[in-house]
Amino acid sequence: MDASARNWLADFKRYLDEQRRLSPHTLSNYSRDLDAIVRFCDSAGISHWGELSVHGVRAYVAQSHRRGLSGRSIQRSLSSLRSFCRFLIKRGQLNSNPAQDIRAPKTPRRLPHSLDVDRVQKLLDGDPGDWLSQRDLAMMELMYSSALRLAELVGLDLQHIDLHSGEARVLGKGSKTRIVPIGNKAAAVLSAWLSVRAEHCADGESALFINRTGTRISPRSVQQRLRRWALKHGLHSRLHPHALRHSCATHVLESSGDLRAVQELLGHANLATTQVYTHLDFQRLAQVYDQAHPRARKSRNGS
Repeated sequence: MDASARNWLADFKRYLDEQRRLSPHTLSNYSRDLDAIVRFCDSAGISHWGELSVHGVRAYVAQSHRRGLSGRSIQRSLSSLRSFCRFLIKRGQLNSNPAQDIRAPKTPRRLPHSLDVDRVQKLLDGDPGDWLSQRDLAMMELMYSSALRLAELVGLDLQHIDLHSGEARVLGKGSKTRIVPIGNKAAAVLSAWLSVRAEHCADGESALFINRTGTRISPRSVQQRLRRWALKHGLHSRLHPHALRHSCATHVLESSGDLRAVQELLGHANLATTQVYTHLDFQRLAQVYDQAHPRARKSRNGS
């Protein structure tokens, strides 16, 4: 693509950062998606954005699918392109959005991985030991207590936590703020963490969770520490922090049956996103049914 087209892309990235104030993770996704589209345009001989037609976008989708990208990844890429084209339309660079009605190939929806209550207790009932392990335990308790995303956890500052009222103010996707409860167990562990945090914190650091150097912990460090903790406590699967968020949602739904409350807890804009947890709940129901219903159980003699 020519220099003018690339300049418009750079302007869009600055707009996302400075005006929409998206998280670094979201900005990285936008950049990766749009850079891939630029590479496609270069290979197709498209020199500026006005030359990218509906046919061209469909060709990009087909190419991405042939290269093994999942439908979810392609849909995210199309969403990034649609946003960029809307930006260009508002600035008089395009008359229409070529990606507006293009959809990615459907892929089977994966159910979120969650832990049963016994495995969560096994994970969280360990002795923290040193101050880093005390921090790790506080992070895990809070993720499980309040169904936090990884980015929400590492973005927390001290002023976002109120242990007296048992609440946390969380900045979620789309810069939307929500208030989530903090359970008694998580509050106790957080209180213990706060009592040692000041000894290891860098001057002026506001982050609730800090690393060895006293500054805000990174998402990658949380992933590594949780994996190490899980292995230490006999959970040998590759445990991602989001498993604690999913476990919280699953256990609350199993106990209450209140899908809208779970939606609010998770910060989902659309109830349909939360409904995936009803599939998990049904799987558990089906398992119990097969084991307990007299007309569902197989005969012991195989007849």
